[in-house]
Amino acid sequence: MNSKLLVNVDNITKSYRNKQIETKALKGVSLSIYEGEFVAITGPSGCGKSTLLSIMGLMDTATSGHYSISDINTQQLKIDQRTMIRNKHIGFVFQSFNLIDNMTVFDNIALILEHRKTPASEIKSRVETVLTQVDMLARQHYHPNQLSGGQQQRIAIARALVGNPDLILVDEPTGNLDTVNGDKVMALLEQLNTNGATIVMVTHDSRYVRCASRQIQLLDGEVITEKRLEGVA
Repeated sequence: MNSKLLVNVDNITKSYRNKQIETKALKGVSLSIYEGEFVAITGPSGCGKSTLLSIMGLMDTATSGHYSISDINTQQLKIDQRTMIRNKHIGFVFQSFNLIDNMTVFDNIALILEHRKTPASEIKSRVETVLTQVDMLARQHYHPNQLSGGQQQRIAIARALVGNPDLILVDEPTGNLDTVNGDKVMALLEQLNTNGATIVMVTHDSRYVRCASRQIQLLDGEVITEKRLEGVA
């Protein structure tokens, strides 16, 4: 593959301890993601998909192993360093949208740029650009509770895009949507990938795996299959 290596997950494990019981969510997972890929991570509930995505998004830490993104080794980093790297390099789209209800659509998206102390004029331009990309510019002064689920997910995608991240992580993007809105959101993700975005998506819905260029299947915290999907209709 000629694309640049963007993400390297090397022998990652993750264990949770509750009193005397230890649960191993990930057991030596290794994978590589290259720029421009659209990777679907699949598997049954409880197999470790969301745990892996959280580690890749620097919202959780591995028990052992190594994880690097954009040539940055994330091991041994302090919390504020992880936050800075996540803000600069990663966009995250959640199943439950995670929008702030008492803020407008514009302000929800602008938040990440405000944290970077981006000039107001640039914030306005970049927010309007990503809202145009997701066909939601006309809703910029609405609040999330005035929007449908599909519209809220589009806003969540715009928020992930506005910081120009190297990697977009998407956790069950259609989980709270009906089929029509789910199809629209997936079509949007496909278009973003066609335009160059690198996307890693966790999904339980086999209908949408075909949108990806590669599928990684987990079972009981381990990678059991990995296959390319080019040409899948």
